[in-house]
Amino acid sequence: MTDIAPSTPLAPTTGISTDTSRLKSDANLKKAGEKFEAVFTGMMLKSMRAAKLADPLFDSKALDTFNDMADAQVTKSMAEHTPIGIGKAMTDFLSKSAK
Repeated sequence: MTDIAPSTPLAPTTGISTDTSRLKSDANLKKAGEKFEAVFTGMMLKSMRAAKLADPLFDSKALDTFNDMADAQVTKSMAEHTPIGIGKAMTDFLSKSAK
């Protein structure tokens, strides 16, 4: 059996990639910031919906699915057009640490 070296260096005990070459591109950082922003905003919306502050008039699994799809589109749009800033903060931190 032959050993195959991994394509990216891994930290010895954690298995986390230590390859930071992707951090050098501003486009990659911006895209990662937008995706992080969308995920974070999506988690916030999901937890707000889970709070159920009022009983819904029409409650069904189909309505839940529709709300999930609508929330995914809203969070994507929010991250691209009106970000709350957490993605930019993450991008700024990563760009400073890459230098």
